[in-house]
Amino acid sequence: MRKNWIFIPALFAVLLTNCKSANNTQKGTAIGAAAGAGAGALIGGGGKSSVWGALIGAAVGGGAGYVIGHHMDKQAKEIKQAVPDAQVERVGEGINMTFNSGLLFQINSSALSEAAKTNLEKVAGVFVKYPETNILIEGHTDDTGTPEYNMELSKKRAYSVSDYLQSKGVSSSRMNVKWYGESQPKVPNTTDANRTMNRRVEVAITANEQMKQEAKDGKLN
Repeated sequence: MRKNWIFIPALFAVLLTNCKSANNTQKGTAIGAAAGAGAGALIGGGGKSSVWGALIGAAVGGGAGYVIGHHMDKQAKEIKQAVPDAQVERVGEGINMTFNSGLLFQINSSALSEAAKTNLEKVAGVFVKYPETNILIEGHTDDTGTPEYNMELSKKRAYSVSDYLQSKGVSSSRMNVKWYGESQPKVPNTTDANRTMNRRVEVAITANEQMKQEAKDGKLN
């Protein structure tokens, strides 16, 4: 069993290296086909949040994965155009979107700023346009304050985002909300700049079962 745990991440690393010259859709297909849910369960550590695990674990791979990846390429482009301040990255067959909490909230607050509401309304418009996706929303903080306080703050902020998206027409049934406080830093909490990066709300956008089936049946445009 121990050898298997070493082999899967090693295979995944080779795939990423070999895919450097591929486009985003091709990367999603290759990663999904070879790694699947096993790699998704392992990739959450090492500076990557659990959003990455969810994205890789949701991949179906093969021809269906290629079609889903192409569909996600279009959606990622529209999200980036709608909200230039957000970090938007294609991962596997899904999309990872990251908001710096400083762009969404005041310090130690879970109330959305007016600018944040404007940006989230634009994102909601894209989500409504592409209904065959699931949306995971995760709240994260830096290590300032107690772990208990940070856990509660990350929860409130994640729900502030999901509640606002719902108010703009995104179905609550599509959204899953999680929070991790300071437990999943992107970078070490050693400088103010790093802590700013760690205070964030991350979003994972993945194909729902309907989209996966349509892709397998050749019915996904």
